[in-house]
Amino acid sequence: METRNYQDLKKEVWDAGICAGCGACVAVCPADALCFGKPGQETCPTNTGYCKSASDQVACGACYYACPRTSEGPGEIIGPNLEIISAKAGFPVPRRQSGGAVTALLVNALEEGMIDAIVTVSEDRWTMKPSSVVITSTEELVFQAGSRYNWWVPLLSALKTAVVRKKYQRIAVVGVPCVVQAIQKIRESDLDLLRPYAKSIRLVIGLFCTESFDYHALMEKTLKETYKVDTWQIEKMDVKGKLEVTMKDGSTLVVPLPELEETIRPGCRYCRDLTSVYADISAGALGSPRGETTLIIRNRTGEIFVKSAEKTGRLVTGAGVDLAPIEKLGRAKQARPCKP
Repeated sequence: METRNYQDLKKEVWDAGICAGCGACVAVCPADALCFGKPGQETCPTNTGYCKSASDQVACGACYYACPRTSEGPGEIIGPNLEIISAKAGFPVPRRQSGGAVTALLVNALEEGMIDAIVTVSEDRWTMKPSSVVITSTEELVFQAGSRYNWWVPLLSALKTAVVRKKYQRIAVVGVPCVVQAIQKIRESDLDLLRPYAKSIRLVIGLFCTESFDYHALMEKTLKETYKVDTWQIEKMDVKGKLEVTMKDGSTLVVPLPELEETIRPGCRYCRDLTSVYADISAGALGSPRGETTLIIRNRTGEIFVKSAEKTGRLVTGAGVDLAPIEKLGRAKQARPCKP
C-alpha cells in the first residue's frame, strides 16, 4: 500500500472543498492531531502541527484511508439487498422520526446482548446542536430518538472513545451515507491502525440522506432571522423534498429546499448516495406509509438483527414499500453537480 498522510488528504479533499465532515479522520488519527475548529464554523479539519508520517517519517495513513472522499462512492440508488420492508417499533418511542424502527432495532440489540455500545448523533433539546455520542443504555437510546439534519461537530468523533478509550467490542454505528462510506473503508482496509476499529464494529445502520445543513446557517440565520423560529420552539424536523419543522405547539412550518441552498454544507454536494448503500441495514421514511420506516436489509448481518427484533416483538413489520419515491429522489441527488 502506498504511504499517504494528512497532507495528501488536505490536497485531495479538504482544499478541494469536498470534505463530508464525517469525522472519520479525526477519530482514527493515532496522534490526535486532527480536529475541527469552532464547531459548526468550518468545512474541514485542520492539523495541529504534528503528523507521525510527515513529521517523524513513521508510516501511518489512517486518516487518508478512512476518508470516504478519497475514492468514488457507490453509484446505485437502492443498492444490494436481501429484502426491503416497512416496519415500526413495537413499543412507544416518543420522539421517533417515522416508525421508530431504528430505535427498536438498537434497543433489541442492546437488550439481547448483540451489541454493547452505539455510536451515533445526539442533540441538545434546547439549542438543537448535535453531538457525537456513545450510548450504552436503552433509556438513553429511546430519549435520543429522532433524526438530526444539522452539522455542528464531526459525526464520528465518538468512535475513538468507544473503541480506544472504552474498549467496546460490539459496536453499532448509526449515520448518514458519508459516515457509512467511511466505515466501509475502515472495514475493508488492511492498514494495521484501522483494524481495531473494523474488528469492534458489529452493525452499521445507514440513514437516507439528501444533504446536511450547517447549524449556524440553518438554525440561527434562516429559521431564527427569516422565519422568527427559536430552537426551543421546535419539536422535530424532517426532510422529504422539503424541510418540515414541527413545533412543540403542534403547528408546522414548511420551508422549500431551494430556500436552503446556502445552508447546505459544501461537501454534501459531492455525495451521490441517498440510501447508505454500504450499510448492513438502511433506514428512511421514504416509500413507507406514514408512521412506518423503510428498512433495506442489505446482508446477512442486517437480516439477523431484524429477525431478532421481530422475534422479540420490539420490531413490527408493516405493509409493502413503494420504491418509486426513493428512486426519484435518488436520481435527483445523483443529477446534482459533482462538486461544490
